[in-house]
Amino acid sequence: MSNPTKSIPLNIAIIGGGSAGMTLATKLDTLSATVFEPKTAAERDCSWALWAQPKQLEKLSHAIKGSWDQWRLIDHNREIIHQSKQYRYTSLSSGQYLQHCEANLKGRVNLVRAPVESVVRDGRGGQFNAGGQNYSAKTIYDSRPPIVDNNSLRQHFVGWEISTKEPIDNADIATLMDFRVDQSRGLHFIYVLPYSDRHLLVESTMISTQLEDKDWYRNAITQWLLERNIQVQSKLSEEYGVIPMVPVQPQNAGIACIGAASGAVRLSSGYGFSAIQTQMAVLAESIAAGKYSVSTPFSQRLVFMDKVFNRALNTQSDHGVGLFMATAKTLNADQFARFMLANAGVGEWLKVVLAMPKWVFIKSALKQFFNYD
Repeated sequence: MSNPTKSIPLNIAIIGGGSAGMTLATKLDTLSATVFEPKTAAERDCSWALWAQPKQLEKLSHAIKGSWDQWRLIDHNREIIHQSKQYRYTSLSSGQYLQHCEANLKGRVNLVRAPVESVVRDGRGGQFNAGGQNYSAKTIYDSRPPIVDNNSLRQHFVGWEISTKEPIDNADIATLMDFRVDQSRGLHFIYVLPYSDRHLLVESTMISTQLEDKDWYRNAITQWLLERNIQVQSKLSEEYGVIPMVPVQPQNAGIACIGAASGAVRLSSGYGFSAIQTQMAVLAESIAAGKYSVSTPFSQRLVFMDKVFNRALNTQSDHGVGLFMATAKTLNADQFARFMLANAGVGEWLKVVLAMPKWVFIKSALKQFFNYD
């Protein structure tokens, strides 16, 4: 039995057992480490999404809920459908992914079901308490949710996973954004992933600085279903999320952050799974080589462009639909997937910039460059 007043020494402590924390833990083949996470994988279950290629699809097969080679964006004037030969838009069960990670932890990697409190930095590590026990780690990586200003631009949503009474149309196409909904409170769209012709995820998503009451999103989902004569057989689950679209602040300054806490979620889109996977693979290799610093998830150029895009959204939200539709129209399916994965080349970026409303983009770029409102 451990003595709570005596500090247990650790080599590597990973605070948080989400996408970043558990992915890193599974890649530490020869080193000892301890992951601290109070919730079970089932308790944390929600939907994650990415554009995946065949090798990645194979590696993630244990957690895939659905995968589509076609996706679309829709507004009142047009429908843009992409079909890709290289990428599939893929939905994962976070619970199944995390359970698989837990089952594949190496012998020297442990999991403690307790929240971490009172972190005191000491070099690249520090001391902390978890579950009433004191610990001292040589190296700490913190993946806990970052601090976000309540008035900052955020992507927020409520999603329902439902079964339907009748088969739905277009069950082979993922709807990334359907803008044919109320736009009075900010940029609003419905996101639909059909896992089969009778089983789908429907989310009401807002991009704004003001969070709404959960019933507002629920009413938007209900209205969207009603207008398409989709009758719900049963509501299987509900999820709620808030994703920052601005640079984030860590919970503990000076402690190395990983995953979303390090800025690995794309500011302009909210996608982060692929960037986190890459960041954790690079970090694991670095640790094995005796280097413990965390790589920057995105280039300065990409972060600047995302900030320009978001500034345009935040200052003139009525242009938001046009910004996203123009991006989808100017890029083909593979280019769009690379753009969303933050792997777009200069030519693809140029196409996107030229498709933007010129004056809106120029003003936002100048304001971001000189950093004034």
